[in-house]
Amino acid sequence: MRKIKVVLSEYDLNWEEQFLYEKRRIQKVIGHALLGIEHIGSTSIKGLKAKPIIDILLAVKSIEEVPELIEALSNIDYEYVPKLELMDRRFFRKGLWGQGTCHLHVCEYNSKEWNDKCLFRDYLRINPQAAKEYETLKEQLANHFQYDRQTYTKKKGPFIQKIIARAKVEDLL
Repeated sequence: MRKIKVVLSEYDLNWEEQFLYEKRRIQKVIGHALLGIEHIGSTSIKGLKAKPIIDILLAVKSIEEVPELIEALSNIDYEYVPKLELMDRRFFRKGLWGQGTCHLHVCEYNSKEWNDKCLFRDYLRINPQAAKEYETLKEQLANHFQYDRQTYTKKKGPFIQKIIARAKVEDLL
């Protein structure tokens, strides 16, 4: 398996347009099953450096519905990627392995997964200092783990959990 380098890009105004384009396409093929669709991740936070991958969070009534969505999503180039470690969400990728353009995360509406991902995004959007801290951490990790994307992602976890806890204390839910 070849190693993919972690590369952070400057914020791109087109990321929001890319999300809206994907949102329309997803709604067209599985709109009947959607309870929510959100742009999450670093590309959803204006001014923040990010890997140029659009993260999309989809909410459904039950995670058990996901197998019924696989074919429709594959028709718009989303590949289902089974990940046994993901208990509360399902993952789809658009684009080749290591060169994806979109990541699609499907979970139940108002679940911990849904709430935490939206809460993290919302907190960084309204707290520029926290967003800057996150960007600095990402730059350090990208330099240190430039050919180890799994570790890069894993090492961001404690910061993300700290921000989610802080947001809950500050009652952003």
